[in-house]
Amino acid sequence: MIEDPGVLNNGESHDRALMPDLIHRLVQKSQKAKAFGHCPYIHFLVRAALLDWDGMIFLGCNVENACYSLGICTERTAIQTAASKGSKYFAAIAVASDVEEEFTTPCRACQQVIRKFGSEWWIVLTMPSGSYIIKTLGDLLPFSFGPVKLAMK
Repeated sequence: MIEDPGVLNNGESHDRALMPDLIHRLVQKSQKAKAFGHCPYIHFLVRAALLDWDGMIFLGCNVENACYSLGICTERTAIQTAASKGSKYFAAIAVASDVEEEFTTPCRACQQVIRKFGSEWWIVLTMPSGSYIIKTLGDLLPFSFGPVKLAMK
């Protein structure tokens, strides 16, 4: 699902920092995506708001299947939705759950999918209270396998 465009920090290059109000907006959007999840089996709803470099925000939610391996995680839903709309350059993703005691991180499979699109964009881990911390994929998955490893020599 595509949300309305946001504003990145003065249209500078891809290494720019995100403005605090945009981070807050991503956190809010990730919390609001709760309405879209489908978790009838394990009841662990995770949602995300993915920001591309054009300022578009794509929402994601997890969708479970009775055959667990056929379900899809939140982060992959957001990324695949964005990619299907032509977006392939991302600035940040905010990840939310209802867990109040600790931050929920993307699973390792989702971290690997995130890695396909870069290792230095921001991963904003949130709590229901609205508090958050910011990590990079390098923080969460320091020895990742990326597209460069597949380059033929």
